[in-house]
Parts: sequence; C-alpha cells; structure tokens
Amino acid sequence: MRSNSSRQRSRILELEEATRPLDPDAGERDRLMAGVHAYAQGFLDGLPERLAYQHDKSSVAALRELGIGGDTHSIERLIGQIDESVVGAGLVPSHGGHLGYVPGGGIYASSLADYLAAVTNEYAGVRFAGPGAVEMEDAVLDWMAALVGFPEGSDGNLASGGSVASLIAMVTAREATGLRARDYERAVVYSTAHVHHCLHKALRVAGLGETVRRDVPLDDDFRMCPDSLAALIAADRARGLRPWLVLASAGTADTGAVDPLSRIADVCEREGLWYHVDGAYGGFFALVEACQPMLAGMERADSLVLDPHKGLFLPYGTGAVLVRHGEALKDSHTYYASYLQDTVVSEWGGRSPAAVSPELTKHFRGLRVWLPLLLHGEAPFRACLEEKLALARYFHREIEALGFETGPEPDLSVVTYRWVPETGDANAFNRALVEETHRDGRVFLSSTTVDGTFLLRMAALAFRTHLHTIDLALDVLREAVERLEAHPERWRAGASGEALAAGLAGGSSD
Repeated sequence: MRSNSSRQRSRILELEEATRPLDPDAGERDRLMAGVHAYAQGFLDGLPERLAYQHDKSSVAALRELGIGGDTHSIERLIGQIDESVVGAGLVPSHGGHLGYVPGGGIYASSLADYLAAVTNEYAGVRFAGPGAVEMEDAVLDWMAALVGFPEGSDGNLASGGSVASLIAMVTAREATGLRARDYERAVVYSTAHVHHCLHKALRVAGLGETVRRDVPLDDDFRMCPDSLAALIAADRARGLRPWLVLASAGTADTGAVDPLSRIADVCEREGLWYHVDGAYGGFFALVEACQPMLAGMERADSLVLDPHKGLFLPYGTGAVLVRHGEALKDSHTYYASYLQDTVVSEWGGRSPAAVSPELTKHFRGLRVWLPLLLHGEAPFRACLEEKLALARYFHREIEALGFETGPEPDLSVVTYRWVPETGDANAFNRALVEETHRDGRVFLSSTTVDGTFLLRMAALAFRTHLHTIDLALDVLREAVERLEAHPERWRAGASGEALAAGLAGGSSD
C-alpha cells in the first residue's frame, strides 16, 4: 500500500512540474509582458500611419500553418503573427478612420481593466463568490439608469453586447406580459423596417418567431410615425389579434434616426403594450445636454438596451440592458441548482447577475466600465460624443458641397449620401464607389440600402476620429469619384459586390 501511495505521489509531483509553464514566475512574467507591452506601444503609436482597412486578406491563411497544441513558439513570433494575420487583415476597429457600421471603441484604460480582470479572474456571476465584482457591476448599472432617467426599482445586466442584451429584454417582455405559446400567432410586434436586426433575431431565439410583425411607416427623416403606429394597433385589435410589443430606436444603424420616443411611449401606455427602446447606438448621447430633448422618452421604456462599446468607446463585448421593473427581469431569468445552495443562503447585498441573465459563467465586465469612468470622469466622454455630433454635421455639409446627394440632417453621428452620375445606374456607381474606398483603405466607409436605393454611410463614433479624419474621408471620396468617372467601365458593368457582401456580413458591431 505504501509503495502504491509513493508511486502515486511521485506521479502527481511529476505532473505538477509539467504544469509550471501555466504559472510563470515573476521573471518570466516580466519577459512576456515586455513583449506584449512593446507591441501595444508600437501599435498605438503607429496607428495613424496604418490603413484603416486592408483590402488584401491573404495573410489570414498563415494562422493555420502554426497549428494548435503541438509545437511551442516564442511570444515574439506569436505577436508578429497576430500583427500580420489578425490586425493586418480587414478592418482595424481601433483606427480613427473606422467610419463604417457603428464603430466600437477600445480606450486604453479599459484594456488595463481587462488585464486586471483576467489576472485576478474574479467571478462576476454570483454575489456570494464575487461580492465586489457584482457590486461594481451594480454601481455601473445604477449610473446608467440614472443617466437615462430610469426609476428606483429598475434593474439590469452587463451583457456581451446589444444582441444578448436584446435577448434578455425580449425574454423579460414575454414573461412579464404573460405571453404563452398559444398566444404567439396572435401577438403583434410593431417596429420600423430600420429597427436593428438583432431584435428580430432575439424574438426568434426566444421562441417568438411565430409572432405577427408590423412595419410601422416612416416619416421623411426615417423616424417611426406614432399616428401610424396607433392606427395599426387599432386595426389589429379589430382583427382579434393581441398587440403586444413596440420596438423603437434611439439611433438606427441604417441612418442614425431617433424615433419620437415620447410620443411612442404615449401610445404604448394608452394601449398597454410593452415598450422596448434600442439605444445601443444612441443611448449614451444622453450625456450631451443638446441631445436630451431628442432622447426624452427613453426613461419611459419598459426595457432599454445600451452599448458601452459604442457610446462609451469601450472594447467590444460590453452591452447593457435595463428593465424598468426589476422584479420582471429577475422573475424571467432566475433558476435554482442544489450545488449552488450556499450562494442562495448568503445573498448579501442583493441578487446575483446570474439571476437576471442567461449567463452563469460571467466575465468581469464591470471593471472595464468602472475603471475609465472613475479614472477620467464623465467630461471627456461627453466631449467626445459632442465632437462626433459636430463632425457628422460638418461631413453632411461638406459632402453635399462636393456634389453628393445627402440624406436628412443627422440626428446623431450617421450620415447617408450617394453620388448620382449623369448617366447610368446610380446604385451600380455607388457599389463601385464604396469598394473603391475599401481598396484605398485610408478610411473605412460602409453602405446600406433604403427602399431600393444604395446609399453610403459615414458613422463617426470611434473615439480617435477627429476633424482631420473627416477631411481625409472627403478627399478619399472625391478622388474615388474622379477615378470612377474617368473609367466608367469599372462600374457600368456592375461592381464586384464585395462591398455589399461586406456590409451584409459585418452589420453593426453586435
């Protein structure tokens, strides 16, 4: 017995020794960190000289050549491969020239927060295990609720982005309103054609794919018409259907339009419908005093989605959902497991994030929001948002002066525009135009289609986007138009379609 025990102990010690690379000592940590830090510094210092978009993506294939789990490689070799095959292919989201979709952020303080969150590996799913991490998340959510005017008793969750946050909201709406499977074919969802596609996806994932969908007409500025909404609801009640949910937008991805939120709230309250506002893009513009009247009505929503990785310029993977009646959020997501019974008995300070979302294993997202807000305060975030509003209006004026046809004066920081050639198909020209800008790569612009019209989009929300970036974008567009007009064969036969395909695949950041 002792001999067997001795052999077992020896084998355990051998295995322990083999694990050593997973827990490097201080000297090895310094060496690894030096490589990472040197690359990060060089990347950030060299960012203005990089292309915002690398049209040639052939370097991606080299990632497969390294294999996984076999040979080991130096940190310098691996960082070099990351730079070549990941950062050096396609879009550089941290670039100030990212003017497509709705740009994400990546402020430096949040990268430090993520480093600390990963090193400490704090668990943010259950309050019993990580009371500080959970309390930090709650403090951040309380700040967001106060910013948009949600009342005491509201609750929320930090999610991976607007898509998962929207799923949480749709499940909460389903349960809070007592909707059951037998009701789905009669339940009606109202939105505009420009509502973010993640909401329709969330409804389907939540089992609500059989609900009736109504597209509410838009006004000339692409905003929902509340009178048309009311008329559709009345007509559906007359048909014996069950009007259930209204989806409004505080900044659409297509055009940046903000629906008339207060008037829509009036309709929802009068008709007894759940009111959801998608503020993933535009919600944090509430920090800007001039935007507050336009965003009034967000505080009357039953559920609201915000994306800190958009309007607070944080790294991707930071979304938030707020629900006016916190108990509705908890009732729709709480489950019990006997192996977690200790955590239930010891719920000091309130509920756990796992009780208000699909996640049990939860990343410590609160730190990447909390640290920069306490390090910098609100002022630079407010200034950055106000700057983007001014840049959008500047671009709208200047692009029109160059001869482009422009969409409405921007509500927020998205501008739609197109070039109309003297002869030929304008859609084909603008497909070729957006691809021409992608081949140039100095800035990244995207496109959308509204009522069959192919439009270009400029979305100013990257925190490194400044006046010189917009001036560069104007130069890129002017030069691209000149090249295409000088070579009509490049667009009259039809553009390659890569730009359109990229727009469909990329969408917004969630």
